[in-house]
Amino acid sequence: MNKTENWDLVIEGKTSLFDLKFKDVWRYRDLLYMFVKRDFISFYKQTILGPAWFFIQPIFTTIVFTFVFGNLAGLGTDGLPQPLFYMAGITAWNYFADCINKTSTVFNTNKAIFGKVYFPRLIMPLSIVVSNLVKFSVQFLLFAFMMLYFYINEANFQITWVALLFPYLLLLMALLGLGLGLIISAMTTKYKDLSFLVSFGVQLLMYGTTVIYPLSEVKNKFGDYAGFIEYNPMTFIIESFRYAFLGAGQFSIQGLVYTTIVSILLFLLGVITFNKVEKNFVDTI
Repeated sequence: MNKTENWDLVIEGKTSLFDLKFKDVWRYRDLLYMFVKRDFISFYKQTILGPAWFFIQPIFTTIVFTFVFGNLAGLGTDGLPQPLFYMAGITAWNYFADCINKTSTVFNTNKAIFGKVYFPRLIMPLSIVVSNLVKFSVQFLLFAFMMLYFYINEANFQITWVALLFPYLLLLMALLGLGLGLIISAMTTKYKDLSFLVSFGVQLLMYGTTVIYPLSEVKNKFGDYAGFIEYNPMTFIIESFRYAFLGAGQFSIQGLVYTTIVSILLFLLGVITFNKVEKNFVDTI
């Protein structure tokens, strides 16, 4: 007599291209937590200052930007105090940049474990995005203390209703960074020299957003030629972030819809590409 066999997990070599495997990710959510904990501990375990680097990097970057772009170059800041303006842009940009940089090398840095044991490979880049939230939270706290300092000194800024959309803006940053990182990670399995261009390319991309200058100044000086910067999804996120907490910047519902569509499309494209490559990347990496 034949008995029906019910399996908890079935591993198949061939699956649909559009099978995003989100159910498998949810089933392995405990593993996701373990990887997040591992990323945080391993990165700062052998450092002298430890998590203090979360504060040091944005503080020194803000000082340099204030001196170079604010004082020497004389770029405007929409009437905001220069340190507050640059800290807002740096806080948002650092999270997005970290998501891309660390996700783009996920195949190369984890090829040993990928070749030994099965688990949904998407867990690894997701753990990077989640663990980066710890760093972002610390830097956002630093930004909040800076806001308090300038508020006590009667600086001209205000928190607007858009601050209620802050979790949504953070989600858009995560989707953008994860989507682009997954696409680049998949490409580096075949074109290994691409990994050397990622950090440099992300750094250049920062100058194509409004981290160091406001969108209003770009439009006034360059007019129609500012289209690349204006339609960069991160530009809208950073402008909205400043408008939410400082009352300066440009926010629009149309921009929110545009950024949402681009973020979702890049994320889905990244997941599809990642899932396709992870089936046989061990043979090519």
